[in-house]
Amino acid sequence: MTDTLVNVADRQTLILRAATKVIARRGVRGLRVEELAAEAGVSTALIYYHFKDRAGLLRRTLEFISDRAERYTFDDAPAPGSPRAELEQALLLELQDDPTVRENSTAWGELRASAVFEPELREQLGASTRYWVDSIAELVRRTAPDSATAPPLAIAERLTALVEGLSQRWLSGSITLEYARELLHQAIAAELGEKLRPV
Repeated sequence: MTDTLVNVADRQTLILRAATKVIARRGVRGLRVEELAAEAGVSTALIYYHFKDRAGLLRRTLEFISDRAERYTFDDAPAPGSPRAELEQALLLELQDDPTVRENSTAWGELRASAVFEPELREQLGASTRYWVDSIAELVRRTAPDSATAPPLAIAERLTALVEGLSQRWLSGSITLEYARELLHQAIAAELGEKLRPV
């Protein structure tokens, strides 16, 4: 029984990893179950068995992307030593030239853009975004309980929105990764009321 559960979980993870790749490459509208099955090396029937329909697959893929981002920005990241360093690290780890991060960020952007046209994605995307914003707001509270320029939640909203925008500009080749990271450094300092260094 345990082997069967592990195999089911492994197959689902395999499919979700493949779905993330296909969405990053083709977008949500370009996601075809046949291509996903080929990418994952499984049958289309198995995809429908595990995820019921396209909406179920998209919901679970969004969860997978969110969980993976949480792992590389919070769980697996080395402890930076101070709340300020932890805040900066959590945001900057979304801007790194790593294949997993690139794929995750690209797929996240595709899902966010598709939510404009696919209302069934909005609620879950909103919940994932709120969780991320709340996590960053908590770090802002711990970093600057009295000296921040605005309420922590407002700072977290601006910083996470900036990360998404900088990520899309970097991934599309509009700016360099180094410049995106420097702009984020500057924004964190400005939001915390710190003295800015020249770019």
